[in-house]
Amino acid sequence: MKKIIQDIKSKSYAYAFILPMAIGMLVIHFIPILLGVIMSFLDLNQYTLSLYLKSPFVGFRNYYDLLFNPSSTIRIGLLQAVRNTIIYTFFVTGGTLVFGMIVALMLNENIKGVRLFRTLFLFPWIIPTYVTGLLWAFIWNQEIGIVNYFLVKVFKLFSNPPFWLLGPNTLWAIIIPTIWRYWPYSMLMLLAGLQTIPDELNEAAVIDGASEWQRFWYITLPLLKPVWSILLLVGIITNVYSFNIVIMMFGHGAGFPGEWGDLIMTNIFRNSFQLWQYSKGAAASIVLMICMIGVVALWYKIFGKEKW
Repeated sequence: MKKIIQDIKSKSYAYAFILPMAIGMLVIHFIPILLGVIMSFLDLNQYTLSLYLKSPFVGFRNYYDLLFNPSSTIRIGLLQAVRNTIIYTFFVTGGTLVFGMIVALMLNENIKGVRLFRTLFLFPWIIPTYVTGLLWAFIWNQEIGIVNYFLVKVFKLFSNPPFWLLGPNTLWAIIIPTIWRYWPYSMLMLLAGLQTIPDELNEAAVIDGASEWQRFWYITLPLLKPVWSILLLVGIITNVYSFNIVIMMFGHGAGFPGEWGDLIMTNIFRNSFQLWQYSKGAAASIVLMICMIGVVALWYKIFGKEKW
C-alpha cells in the first residue's frame, strides 16, 4: 500500500490529468451501465414507468424470457436478428477493411491530383449516419431509386424492378450503405500507416525479385498490423451496435426492417421503446455487452501481445 501511495505521489501530475477523464467515464458510462443492470432485474414497463427503479423486482425472469422463453416478445425474432447481425458485421467489417486498403494503396502512389482525391474520398465519412440512411432509402426505392433505374432501364438486367427494402435483399441493402459510409475512415488510417513504411524495404524487395503481391503480403501487411488490427476491433464493435443507418432507412426512424434486415440493436430498440418493455430491453443490452466483452478479450488474446 505504501508503495502505491508513493507511486501516486511521484506521478501526481499524470493522475491529475487523468482524473477529469475518469470522472467523465464514471458519469457517462459506468453509472448508466449500473442503472441498466438494476433495471434488468425489475418489471419496468408502461404501467410501472412512474416507479422507475422502485418497480417490482423479478430477479432473473427477464433473462430467462430472453434466452429460453419462446413465447416472450423479446425472444421472438431474436435469433434472426443475431444471425443478421453476424452476417452484417462480417461483411461490413471485411468490406471496409478491404476497400479501404485498396484505395489507400492507390492513394499512396505519387499520382497527379492525389491530394484532391484524398479529400473527395472522405466525403461519405463526413455525412451523418442518419442522413446516409435517408439517402440510401431513396437510392434503393423500387420505383424511383437510381439502382433500379440502372438495373432495369440502362443495363436491362431485370424486367421488373426488384425490391431492396423488403425480403431477402434487405440485408444487402443495409450492408452496402454501411460500407460506403465507413470505408473512408479505414482508408485514412491505413494510408497514414502506409506512409510510415520506409521505401528502402520495398526497394530491397524489388531488387531481390519479389513481386508486387509478395511485397504487399510479406512487407506491407505485417507492418500495417497495428493499424488493421485496431480497425478490425473498432469495426466489429461499431457494426454490432449499428443502429442509425438501419433505423433511418425504414420509416425515417420509426420503421421495422423486417426479419431479413432486423439487427440486434433495432430489435432491442423496438422492444424497449415501442413495446414498452424497458427491463427486457435492459436485459438484452446487458447480455450483448457481456458477449462483446468476450469478443474484446479474444481480440486481446490474439493481438494484445504484439509490441507496437
